[in-house]
Amino acid sequence: MRQSLSILLFLSAFGGLAEQAAAQTPFGFEYRSVANVVHGTETLGTPWVGGLNTAQFSSIDLNGDGQNDLYIFDRQTRRSYTYLSAANPGGGRMWEYAPDYQSLFPKDLNNWVQLRDYDCDGRPDIFTMGVISGSIRVFRNVPNGSGRPIFQQVTDELNYVSNGSQININTGGYNTPAIEDVNGDGRLDITTFNYINSSTIHYFVNTSTAACGGLTFALNTQRWGGLQVCYSTCSSFVFGSDACRTPLKPNHTSGQNLLPLDLDGDGDKDLLTARDNCPELVRLTNDGTPATARFTSSGQSADFPAVTPLRLPNFPAPYSLDVTFDGRPDLVVTPNVFDHLDTIDTHKNVWFYENTSATAVPNFAFRQNDFLQKDMLDTGDKAALTFGDLTGDGLKDMLVAGLSRATTKGFYRASLWFYQNVGTATKPVFKLITNDYLNLTDKKYGSLRPVLVDLNRDGALDLAFSAFTLSNTSFNFIGYYLNTASATQAAAFNTSTPTLLSNVPNRSYDTPTFTDIDGDGYVDMLLSTNTSSTAYPGQALRYYRNNGTQPVNQAFVVMNNDYGQLRTPTDERPNNLTTAVADFDGDNQLDLATMDELGQLHFYANFRSQSGLFMDRTDVLFNKTLSRYETLELGSRIENLYTLAAVDVDNDGKAELFVGTQDGGVVALGARSTVLSTKTAVAALPLSVYPNPATATATVQTPQPTRLTVLDVLGRPVRTAASLLTQHTLELRGLAPGVYLLRAEAASGQTGVQRLVVQ
Repeated sequence: MRQSLSILLFLSAFGGLAEQAAAQTPFGFEYRSVANVVHGTETLGTPWVGGLNTAQFSSIDLNGDGQNDLYIFDRQTRRSYTYLSAANPGGGRMWEYAPDYQSLFPKDLNNWVQLRDYDCDGRPDIFTMGVISGSIRVFRNVPNGSGRPIFQQVTDELNYVSNGSQININTGGYNTPAIEDVNGDGRLDITTFNYINSSTIHYFVNTSTAACGGLTFALNTQRWGGLQVCYSTCSSFVFGSDACRTPLKPNHTSGQNLLPLDLDGDGDKDLLTARDNCPELVRLTNDGTPATARFTSSGQSADFPAVTPLRLPNFPAPYSLDVTFDGRPDLVVTPNVFDHLDTIDTHKNVWFYENTSATAVPNFAFRQNDFLQKDMLDTGDKAALTFGDLTGDGLKDMLVAGLSRATTKGFYRASLWFYQNVGTATKPVFKLITNDYLNLTDKKYGSLRPVLVDLNRDGALDLAFSAFTLSNTSFNFIGYYLNTASATQAAAFNTSTPTLLSNVPNRSYDTPTFTDIDGDGYVDMLLSTNTSSTAYPGQALRYYRNNGTQPVNQAFVVMNNDYGQLRTPTDERPNNLTTAVADFDGDNQLDLATMDELGQLHFYANFRSQSGLFMDRTDVLFNKTLSRYETLELGSRIENLYTLAAVDVDNDGKAELFVGTQDGGVVALGARSTVLSTKTAVAALPLSVYPNPATATATVQTPQPTRLTVLDVLGRPVRTAASLLTQHTLELRGLAPGVYLLRAEAASGQTGVQRLVVQ
């Protein structure tokens, strides 16, 4: 019964969308630098990138201009970042953040990513961990007509040949292998610490018979260079046939990084290596040959580079690439952890050493420990933000919460970074005043999610927030400090003890959004929560009505504990949900934006007019470079933590959307197009689907190139065909029998919708 009703609602809603598409220009967001941000006397170059925590660096030409651009993969969040090599107005070249290219990369990259050219066509391909933990997955770079990369999976598992059998090359779940030409024959080899105890390096030589390229491997040795790691100290090794004095633990789970690199100019690969829970980068000089490496204690040094040795508190990972545009490979080192970020100053953890040598022997000179991060708004970890006038000057200021060691107290705690608007109402400039507003680090919070809102209707913004203490992470509370100043004065808060809301769940990272749902003039609360218990039954989003009673903390009464019936594509409750409410599309009706740990933005237009199951759009990000609407993806690792905030920051009548990221930064999105009048109607895009009903495949034809999305009865994408084609062969195997909606979209944004029955 519920499924039949859902189908009817779905068909009705998307029938309306089809009519709407014929009469309106689609609404969408786009990446936008919405305001300047100032730290001290410096204006940040790229404040709205979103922060970096565990960055992995590679080079690739993204736009087909012959210049090497920059690709970054964040191990913790599984997010891709892209920078272009661009002309610097002051001369030379510079790194220009170019987020439109991020969607070119597969969304399911995992653990580690290295861009290497295996087929010798001059275009780097993708090597990453496969579906099986420790395996190696490969995507080939096949560019389109504009030279932009398109990645096609070649294999989900690299193997080596042993006695005629194919055996999986297993790197381990925590190690990072090196995909490099070790023996100098022009083919990519693989070196990796063994997956059992990470004590020796397995060397897989490329045995492809082609003149160049290929993915055929054989195990050359299980102890490359004669090296064995001992775990008595961070830089303890034995060499040759020697064994560690302390017996190795057979199931040791320590992670190891390595980079084969010629450090002395003799033509063979030396080694840079590091392991987890250790701060140094160890150099080992190769006294052997390119074909047969030999490491010795005399070539070992834990003080590398020599002049300014690296000391990154946990699990350094080295990357060799040119970031100074002089053709010489420099050295970038970052932490390669999945967690344990409390050991690291996460807003200053990208160490950059410039190669100043004009010879084959590199000389790495330390330049900074915040490469690229220096130009970002980066509070360290788990950013959450809100806007409002805190100084009484009528301008919207910004508060950003984050976890870091950046405060003067030096502990890994949550704090509020206060950015005062020193610009104007239409051209805001956010200047950092303090990174410990209200001295909340003294509270020892392990999380802060602030909201500036007038709770008691006195015209002044109060400070509500979600938080938990480091001593009790299982108890999350939602509390507030009332503002005792008037609306025209600087805010004044008594922070001795927060007032807690009554009768609300208390799971970690529960997050409130305050907005007037029922139009009675009182701010109600949408509560995003992971709680599901006998005391607080319900799902991920709950609607609490403000009944206007006093005191304020007792005014919120639950009206719907499954508001919108939000679910994931696998029909589960979304974890770590966050929401924002504003009129984004300019129709004078409030819209709802949500994001969960999977990092995908969902947009619910005029949500207050919907009941039961809310209908959403996910393709609301307009990619200006690729001229298409697409989903906003900011990483998909389970337990990612995002936050949303909405405000018209520049008073242009359109609300901007801000995403606080797990990496401690903020991504800013501006409205590209609000809904236009039917006077500028665009005809619905015609499409032909056959056979219909269909079983295994269906053919879809459109008069102009389109991309396709198949949606189920809950409005969730279940199949996509991202390439712009006039004829698609749509794969339907694996879909449950039933009614679906097929949506075709051209590069212009024109759309067509067709009902599809799968048998």
